[in-house]
Amino acid sequence: MSTLSLKGSYWVTVRQYRRTLWLAVAAVAASLAVIGGLRIWDAQTPDMWVQDGYWIPSDGNRGFRTLMWAMEYAGGGLILLPLLVAAFVAGPLVAREYESGTYRLSLTQSVTPAVWLRTKLVAAGAAALLVTLALVGVFRIGWGRVSSPGNHAWDPGPYAATGIVLFAYLLAAVAVGALVGQLIRRTLLAMAATGVVLGVVLLVLGTLRWSFLPTRRATGPASEPLWAPHNGLTTDSGMLTSTGARFDEDVCWREVDRATGHLDGADPDLWERVHGQCLARNGVTSRFVDYHPPSHFWPTQLIESGIVLALAALALFAAFRVLRARHP
Repeated sequence: MSTLSLKGSYWVTVRQYRRTLWLAVAAVAASLAVIGGLRIWDAQTPDMWVQDGYWIPSDGNRGFRTLMWAMEYAGGGLILLPLLVAAFVAGPLVAREYESGTYRLSLTQSVTPAVWLRTKLVAAGAAALLVTLALVGVFRIGWGRVSSPGNHAWDPGPYAATGIVLFAYLLAAVAVGALVGQLIRRTLLAMAATGVVLGVVLLVLGTLRWSFLPTRRATGPASEPLWAPHNGLTTDSGMLTSTGARFDEDVCWREVDRATGHLDGADPDLWERVHGQCLARNGVTSRFVDYHPPSHFWPTQLIESGIVLALAALALFAAFRVLRARHP
């Protein structure tokens, strides 16, 4: 057992922040209790068989609806988890050590500045990864029930919790927190600055992630609705003329509205006829849908994770360079 126990600076770091670790364990236990309880509640009401050949939750299954609501919030919480880790590393773990001067005590114990910082980052990173792995496991307990073929993990919460990119963001959070904590050395300011920096990274990459790979295009007749094949992620849709140019369908809907007085109360046959005449007059021949197929999910995860890990490596390198410059 002695070989497996923490020693030296690692023992000191874990001992110093044991309350935070216990709080994280309690959060995992509470999440498991909530999701597990909702799954048990959901199982009390049998599903209904539909003619299309599959089972669906019954309309009176309040447990299932509550589980869906809980999973939406759980996904959002997992997205924000790197922000929490980054703020903790930058604030209490690094900046407060400088602000209070307690880091000097560690440096008097035959520990170099590099070892002191590395110990804190390894301990924080390992704890964050283990806790997040447990939370992802709890999320999947609920996601396995509420997901469906038409509900692929395209939304930000399921995307993060069912892939690997969340763990890359956690490592980036530790690295960015270390750098900001070194630069600012004030607990609250470091926490706020780290949240802003990592928040910008999350926002930018979340906006750009579906631009990493080229989309595919499906086309169909203009007179029929069109959806992304194989439950893909629709990024754009519209109508095309015979020359291949895009056409704004709102032009025809405004014409229908003028011809019928009000679209909601119009005769369906009338507005369909006016709408069809408008499309024919403008040379509209087909509809299109630009989409990402499910096969793009993991390549997108790998590309985004690579970008985030590269940023993490740069931040970590900069953190140790700053440390070396101030404590040669």
